[in-house]
Amino acid sequence: MSAFPHQIVDVDSATNRELLHLFHGERTGFVQVGRSRWLLPSKYRRMAGDFYNFRVRPDDTWVVTFPRSGTTLTQEMVWLLGNNLDYKTASEVRLNSRFPFIETRAVHGRFPMLIHDEVLKDLQDLNQDSSRRARVEQMSRPLTEELDQATSGRFIKTHLPLDVLPPDLLTAGCKVVYVARNPLDVVVSGYHHNRRFELVGYKGDFPKYWNCFKKDLVMFSPYWAHVTEAWGKRHSPNMLFLFYEDIVKDMRAAIRRVADFLGTQVTEEQVAALAAHLHIDTFRKNPAIEPNSQRLVGLVNQDAQDFVRKGKTGGWTEEFTPEIVVEAENWMKENLSKTDLRFPL
Repeated sequence: MSAFPHQIVDVDSATNRELLHLFHGERTGFVQVGRSRWLLPSKYRRMAGDFYNFRVRPDDTWVVTFPRSGTTLTQEMVWLLGNNLDYKTASEVRLNSRFPFIETRAVHGRFPMLIHDEVLKDLQDLNQDSSRRARVEQMSRPLTEELDQATSGRFIKTHLPLDVLPPDLLTAGCKVVYVARNPLDVVVSGYHHNRRFELVGYKGDFPKYWNCFKKDLVMFSPYWAHVTEAWGKRHSPNMLFLFYEDIVKDMRAAIRRVADFLGTQVTEEQVAALAAHLHIDTFRKNPAIEPNSQRLVGLVNQDAQDFVRKGKTGGWTEEFTPEIVVEAENWMKENLSKTDLRFPL
């Protein structure tokens, strides 16, 4: 096992108090990792080496994104293209079982990184009937054991930046699909999503969430380092870098690109059928894409919006005040000046 190469430090006490007040799903505090100062929950300190030393296989397929960048849509597309367009299994087996999210599952006997031990205990207490209890126990079951037992190609989702993932991820022969989305849409989607889930439990308003986002104080931040690190590796033969805006603008073209990257042959009829399956009006109603855990009592706010919201681009304009628009324009201009990455219009 290789030594984890990055320094992990606690967030300063004042900032930590502020974050714990806003994000009720974390009960202990937050850490910052490496030169980029990735913001992660305190439990990451114990699990950093497990993620970094995760054994990658040549037939793995990974989807890597900053949260709320079109991850779920991309997972479904990638899984179907990688599994002979098996819509029957896709309708019967939930996406998070077909394409597990490693941060929300136990690793090497440790409880999930994104689920604080106290929150997990609360879920266990609230979900005493057998079916719900089984779902809580599934989150506590080591994902590494499950994936080690998989005999065919594995499909894995993560929001962790490439910097802290296995160093051979892009050289071991597996396929990595990275999706980036305009950060102004990301922040609005993240605000609603993190109010929805008690695992994060955001209790503030949108202006406060925006302030945390631009200061790199939401989970998996900094946003710009996350995206530009992947952008710099986009020419790797084992990485496909996609923009969410391009996917929704021309779904059929995106399907062809992903199919070509995965080495999958598809007819135009199959492309059309998959595009229809992934259309937001259909996709939003698909029960197989919502995590099993959403049925648990105490995990999702009762007044929260759907797991898949609007799925459109440019929706940030509905949430930003005129003052935040000015801040955002300056923030975008400053950060884009440091990179040749440009988001599609």
